[in-house]
Amino acid sequence: MESRLNYFGNTLGAKVLKHINSANKVITDSALPLVIQELVKLRASQINGCGFCTDMHSKDAAHAGETPQRLNLVATWREAKVFSDAERAALELAEQGTRIADAAGGVTDEAWANAAKHFDDEQLTALISLIAVINAYNRINVINQQPAGDYQPGQFG
Repeated sequence: MESRLNYFGNTLGAKVLKHINSANKVITDSALPLVIQELVKLRASQINGCGFCTDMHSKDAAHAGETPQRLNLVATWREAKVFSDAERAALELAEQGTRIADAAGGVTDEAWANAAKHFDDEQLTALISLIAVINAYNRINVINQQPAGDYQPGQFG
């Protein structure tokens, strides 16, 4: 399987990714816990059918110490007892923010209020930004049919 074009090696693609990566770095360095960041990236990538990002973020999370049980249950987090209330709130916000076109009202007030119980304004800003950034990455990779499976943790720095 090959991607439709070499987006990563394309001059314009590299410029776009440089800016998205810069935004991602700001989020990574924020007060939003890294475990929540990886869970959100993984869940959004699953929803969007982005094999490249699902591969990447499951491996990065495992490399950072996330357990196989929790990684295997991210897609069914509502039925799993292994996630904290804060993680559940972040996953719900990520799902609603990713599936924004599926719901005429966008993100519900209930999902927002639940997230606001667990995160301060800086963390909420990081969470909103993270959902937007991972969805941008997902869309680039899905449209380009970027193959999955070869990613190694730390590959991109």
